Amino acid sequence: MASEGTSAKRDPAPLPVVERALLSVFDKTGIVEFATQLFTLKVEIVSTGGTAKLLREAGVPVRDVAELTGWPEMLAGRVKTLHPKVHGGILFRRGDAGDRQQAQQQGIAPIDLVVVNLYPFEATAAREGLTPAELIENIDIGGPTMVRSAAKNFESVAVVTDPADYARVAAELAAGGRSLALGTRLELARKAFAATARYDGIIATEFERLCAAENSLAVGERPVLPERFHLALGRRASLRYGENPHQRAALYVPAGSVPSGLAGAEQLQGKELSYNNLVDLDAAWALAGEFAQPAAVIIKHNNPCGTAEQASLAEAYRKALACDPVSAFGGVLAFNRPVDGCTAEEVGKLFVECIVAPGYDAAARELLAAKKNMRLMQLPGGPAAAALDIKRISGGVLLQDADEGRLAEYQLNVVSKRAPAPEEVRALLFAWKVCKHVKSNAIVFAREGYTVGVGAGQMSRVDAVKIAVMKAAAAGAGLAGSVVASDAFFPFPDGVEEAARAGATAVIQPGGSVRDADVIVAADKAGMAMVFTGMRHFRH
Repeated sequence: MASEGTSAKRDPAPLPVVERALLSVFDKTGIVEFATQLFTLKVEIVSTGGTAKLLREAGVPVRDVAELTGWPEMLAGRVKTLHPKVHGGILFRRGDAGDRQQAQQQGIAPIDLVVVNLYPFEATAAREGLTPAELIENIDIGGPTMVRSAAKNFESVAVVTDPADYARVAAELAAGGRSLALGTRLELARKAFAATARYDGIIATEFERLCAAENSLAVGERPVLPERFHLALGRRASLRYGENPHQRAALYVPAGSVPSGLAGAEQLQGKELSYNNLVDLDAAWALAGEFAQPAAVIIKHNNPCGTAEQASLAEAYRKALACDPVSAFGGVLAFNRPVDGCTAEEVGKLFVECIVAPGYDAAARELLAAKKNMRLMQLPGGPAAAALDIKRISGGVLLQDADEGRLAEYQLNVVSKRAPAPEEVRALLFAWKVCKHVKSNAIVFAREGYTVGVGAGQMSRVDAVKIAVMKAAAAGAGLAGSVVASDAFFPFPDGVEEAARAGATAVIQPGGSVRDADVIVAADKAGMAMVFTGMRHFRH
């Protein structure tokens, strides 16, 4: 027995032939060429407004939607295609006898292909000085409605929302006698629903900017943490596996946007990237972007095991490697300058998984080409614009704005009896930049422009100090005269005392412990300079 609202009789649907297409696009890229191909295939073209005008000017015969519906465009263009002769023509099921009969009785002609893209709401919303009226009037209603109608009825109708699909759709229509395979129509429908979902998500987000007060509207700033968070992503690449071989993984990027940051980097050579490669590359690139002078970063398991900023890239790499050459084996590198031949020659002496840099000169490419499995990523420009950090927990998602905290020399608060010397200040500021990118609890020993010991991810801060000292000793680096950075306050004097015994002469830390006074006393007893930042850099 048929369920209520469905026809008891349902004929097998034949392969639909495209006899009539409705074209209504804001982005007119490629539409004249596509319409010309449709006309050549003897497809009747129905269109609206600016699209119809453009096609006529190009010599493509067009039938106005108003002629199809018997109604003119209304309400300053708000109502054009919202009519039963449009949506009935799109939505009636060709394989359903009842639908066919009703369409015939109402004089509804089939629309077999819908080609629609939407008002540029996102671009409009990004404009300076936007008014509420501009925001509201750029919400497309008819377009998404046609797209959704066609996508719902994909068994009978094809929908195209992306100009990039015009060529392949035209080619398949020509080869298939004006028909598209069911698989093609399903793929296009999925893409269409993804487009309207993203579109509505953007509108919902932007509407949080609208403020209603005293019976009038105003456009305010976007909330950093919106009431509703809409995230539309498209799969850019499948990965071999996740963190472990039994886990599946893929790289996704924001839909409708040109990939940016590491997700948009070009791979020049090497094996397929893994999940862990991308995580480490991103950490390395973020740290390299902290420095103005030539800098090299070596990352292992999402932590820097060596960082340096020097006069040349090759020297920066040598200094970074010297911090922990054992851990650097199989690591991931980042450079904030194009890699030259001299740097590449040094890198070639070590087993390296991946490198990311703004570019590579010819000598570097030739030298590194011998390392066929080494993945070379090219990413011109600096780090991508900061976005919200997202972390999943069971049953929900945590959002925070990115840690963009920066520190200038004038912001240092000297709390010890001795103020740091100028060279200590420079070393402290360098160590602080690195410490921000180390997993907490984080301790970084450094000299001016390079790290000499890193203690990462420990449950106890004093243990992080001890590990950093141990790492420095293993690398043959003496810590006498070095400085030390801590990502959060020292809860007890013991961490500072350990650093002093190792030879550190100055400390940079946020401060804020209930035992700050005891910690400062420990620094003074050791003759150390200590500065507070008032800023914490936890990284979990």
